[in-house]
Parts: sequence; structure tokens; C-alpha cells
Amino acid sequence: MKHVHAFGDDCLGDLDGVGVARGIVAGEFSATEAVEAALARIDAVNPHLNAVVYDDRERARKRAVDNDFPAGSFAGVPSIIKNNTLFTGLPTRHGSAAVPERPAEINEAFTDQWLSTGVNVVGASTLPAFGLTATTEFVDGDPTRNPWDTDFSSGASSGGSAALVAAGALPIAHANDGGGSIRIPAAACGLVGLKPSRDRVVASREGEAAPIDIISNGIISRSVRDTAHFIADAERFAAAPDLEQVGLVEGPSQRRLRIALITEPLTGQLLDKDTQRAVTGVAELLEKLGHRTEMVPMPVDRDYIQDFTDYWALLAFSLDHFGKRVIDKGFDRSQLDPFTRGLSRMALRRFWRMPSAIRGLKRSTAAFRGMFDRFDLVLTPTLAHTTPKIGYLDPAGDFAETFERLTRYVAFTPANNTSGTPAISLPLGQTATGLPIGIHFMADLGKERSLLELAFELEAAQPFARIQDASGR
Repeated sequence: MKHVHAFGDDCLGDLDGVGVARGIVAGEFSATEAVEAALARIDAVNPHLNAVVYDDRERARKRAVDNDFPAGSFAGVPSIIKNNTLFTGLPTRHGSAAVPERPAEINEAFTDQWLSTGVNVVGASTLPAFGLTATTEFVDGDPTRNPWDTDFSSGASSGGSAALVAAGALPIAHANDGGGSIRIPAAACGLVGLKPSRDRVVASREGEAAPIDIISNGIISRSVRDTAHFIADAERFAAAPDLEQVGLVEGPSQRRLRIALITEPLTGQLLDKDTQRAVTGVAELLEKLGHRTEMVPMPVDRDYIQDFTDYWALLAFSLDHFGKRVIDKGFDRSQLDPFTRGLSRMALRRFWRMPSAIRGLKRSTAAFRGMFDRFDLVLTPTLAHTTPKIGYLDPAGDFAETFERLTRYVAFTPANNTSGTPAISLPLGQTATGLPIGIHFMADLGKERSLLELAFELEAAQPFARIQDASGR
């Protein structure tokens, strides 16, 4: 096991984001001390992890000296923004050489919502090309590695953010999710990853223009508390008028829940032994805590797989053929990676059935949400098997083989993106060799409070494993 972490006895210690912000307010240390500690930690781990694509430390240092942050839950807390989201002054390259290195002239809407929490952005984190796959690997550079074991993937597409938070370089980081891209790296790196309900946070540029908005912005964190505070801050900045308000969730509820348990992926394969053991163990823990679980099948049929993958391929096709319009006028499609081109070609071959795929996804939403007539939450593994090694999902590899592997790996998370419902991955399992396994809970639209209350309860009942306690350092 090749562990990489930067936890130590500086002012950040092992504090979460709320803890760092409270330390700054209490005068225990300054925002400048916090950012300098974070930068030193990044410098210690990033050569091993390759998780930072743009360094913006000098502007972060100036903000810390000025100490003029919005009065959010994370005022002065060092963090990072994923490099598919416009942040004034930094290029937004979406993980691809096809996008020119041109600094953004404006923030996009979510960036302002993110900054309203008070975070001090120190740079931009890595993602695979356009966030279209589940590992942060590249055809033209080194991969982003998992700090629990650098031979393994950090997940994706928010893989750089997850690697930095898991390694202790930053308390929290920005992430977004169009098919599992918050929850997948959270599972791979042993973190908390909540995909909010559609419209809980302001829409992304790409999501606003799509027939079905499958993208949600959020954060990667080491504590349920940080994720709960992010949701409360985001809601204060721009409350969703058509969703039940969440407010600040600060602990578990006394309410006992009816929870559906789904362990069979739509793709039909069996879970591996470690994943099956982990999800079964959490179901047993829930029963001990007084909740009730019942095993059920996924309520959508296998046509959902084709409908989702057709829609997913359409996104690549749009980039391939309209990148100058939807991304940047300097977009160079000749620089697209083989995986994106493969998805685009697949969309072209199947373009005739795109209207049917979109109708199918909308039908599946009704079937999926129908589960919540009987159950409060749904429990699944986050992923259908344990975290793969670097190279298993190589974007330069044979497209058909990589696509098949990816579809089998990411079998549980997309249903929440197409339905718009919230879901959270919690680090409640480990493999026999000590790698994290994420356990996934889904709720109906607007029900983040139920997810967060249960997450607080499970965090207390079965504290999350810490990388700094792992063997083989």
C-alpha cells in the first residue's frame, strides 16, 4: 500500500472545514496561517497525486491577508475549484487539450454561490476530459492518483478534488456530478459526497442548455457536518423555490426509516465479495439502529442503460461537433482524446434513437421516484465493484472494452442524475486490503434533510476510516 497524506501538527490538524473556519473566528490562527498550511500540504502531496491543474496561490494569499470573506460557514477556509467551472482569472480547460488556455473573464453563477460560503480558492483541480469517465486519467499526462494507494484510481470526474481532501491537503473541495462524479471519487477516496437535488444549487452552464439537466454542483468533504453546512449556505445564497427547504442539519433525527436495499445492478453482474460484505454490513447496522430494510429490485428496466448511455454519448457528440459554440471559440476538436471521440461516434451511429432515449429517461424517472411511495430512502453500494487500478479505464485504450468496463462499474449512480433526486456516498466500508468502499443512499426530490440526518447517525455509529490511521504508510 502506497499511502500519501499531509496530516500533521500545523494549524489545520485534522480539522474539517467548519472546524477551520471556527478556529479563524476564534483567533486560534489566521486565514493566512490556514492558507499557508494548506499550500505546504499541497506541495507535499501533489507531486505524488497530480491533483492540481492550476495553482492560484498568490491571489489566495492576498485574499487571506485582506481577510475579507463572505460570512459563510467556510470563511477563510482553503479550498479548490474543479476545472470545468468558470472562475475569473483561471483558464477552464475541462481536462482536455482541445480547450485553449484562456483565463476566464467572469465567474459562472455557481462559482458565486460557492464563494458565498467564504472559501479561499487556491487553484483548480484535475478532472478527466469533460468529466465523461469515472477515472481521472489522461492521454497526454500523468493520472491523478488515489492517496489511499497510488496504484489505484481516485475516481472521477471530481478526482483531483477528492484526492486533495482525502490526503488532508484541503478540508473541502468543489465537485460536480453528471452521472456520479461527486459520489464516485468520494467512494474511491473514502469521503462524503452528496449530489444535491436538481435546482438545489444554481444550474451549471452545460446543464441549463441540455434537454435533461443531469449536472449538480456540490462538495467533497471528510465530515457530514461540512456537507450539511454547504447545503445550508447554498440555500441561503439562492433558495430553490420549488423544493422543500433543508435548513442547517446538525445531527440525526429520532425518526426511524423504511429503507429499500438494492444490491443487483441493472447490468446484471454480481457484486464482488468486498462490496457485498460492506453493503450487507451497513444494512445490518441500520436494523440495529431501529430502521427497517427490505431488499427490492431496481425499479427501472434494463432499457435504462441504453437510454442513459445514448444521452451520455450525445454530450460527447455536442462537444465534438459544437465545441466552439458550447465551450470556447478556440476549441480544437483535433485534440479530443480517444474516449471522447469514441463516445461521439457511438452517438452518431445511434442518433436516430435519441428522441426515444430522452422519452425513456423521463419514463424511468416516474418509475424510480415511485419507490418513495413505499420507502423513505434507498440503499445501494455507490459502485458495483471496488476501486480499480490506474489503467483499467484508460481513456486511450480500446473504446469498446473501456466502455463496457465503465458501464459495469458505474451501475448505481446515474439514476439520480436523470431523475434529479439527491443521493449521498458515505465511506462506511473497506476492502480486505484497506481501500475505501462507498455506501450509497438515495432520497426523493428535495429530501436532502433525510439523507443528512441518517448520515450523521451512521457517522457516529461507525466512524469513517482515516487515511492517517491506515497501515503501510
